[in-house]
Amino acid sequence: MKLITAMIQPEKLPDVKKALFDAQVHKMTVTNVVGAGQQKGFTESYRGAIEEINLLKKVRVEIAVNDNFVQPTIDAIIKGARTGNIGDGKIMVTNMEQCIRIRTGETGSAAIG
Repeated sequence: MKLITAMIQPEKLPDVKKALFDAQVHKMTVTNVVGAGQQKGFTESYRGAIEEINLLKKVRVEIAVNDNFVQPTIDAIIKGARTGNIGDGKIMVTNMEQCIRIRTGETGSAAIG
């Protein structure tokens, strides 16, 4: 069992969701976040004052998958999120020690579904 976390551009979320659905991955958690990466932000003039914006809007997608879905999930996220430009995002894969479905009490791979 793995937890796949992806940071993507907000406007790429519909494309990522479609690619995930096409790969038979339907369960995910999506959160709006801000952060700084290689882009390092930008400067903007507001009422004559220079304002440095170094935290940019991103979308965090978290997906718990069984081992046989790890690579198809990664491939789908890349397919939907890649533009080839700086700021496309990151994908992190971490081991999941345990998963429990609260409603039924199922554990492990069965809880992920």
